[in-house]
Amino acid sequence: MELSQQIEGLLFYKASPVKFSQLEKIFDVNNEALSATLTTLQERLSKGAVRLALTETDVQLVTAPELDELIESVRKDELKRDIGKAGAETLAIVLYKGPISRVEIDRIRGVNSAFILRNLMVRGLVEKNTEGKLHTFGVTQILLSHLGVTNKMDLPNYGTVLDQLERFEQQAEEENA
Repeated sequence: MELSQQIEGLLFYKASPVKFSQLEKIFDVNNEALSATLTTLQERLSKGAVRLALTETDVQLVTAPELDELIESVRKDELKRDIGKAGAETLAIVLYKGPISRVEIDRIRGVNSAFILRNLMVRGLVEKNTEGKLHTFGVTQILLSHLGVTNKMDLPNYGTVLDQLERFEQQAEEENA
């Protein structure tokens, strides 16, 4: 598979900006080769629904500007709907285990949570925090206010639920070992 396709797949999976230096390390290429490959990928994607957004330091897959109105109408429709089982599950993990990385959330749930996390962020229930290279997700004051608490430790059965989550993670680790 071509390098441009591999990078596209990684960017799709990450669903967030990726540093050039990280791509150089992952694919064992120098800056010039990466730059040429990203130019090729950008040209290939230029007529589609997904585009390549480049800054001085990183790259990300984004939707084409021509889709803004469609995306906005779908986003508004999503906000009207229930967050669903996957959203509630992800929100509970962030609420009780946060701040927590997406990788940890994915490991607990067993599936990619990027779309669900984006949906929860759009609703103002979850926020993304960046500390150095680490991205974590935590709950917002809006969510805590909606739940009628000022601190997540005031949630009903906070200690019990946290213990159960930790036991679940330990069992999963033991099964995978």
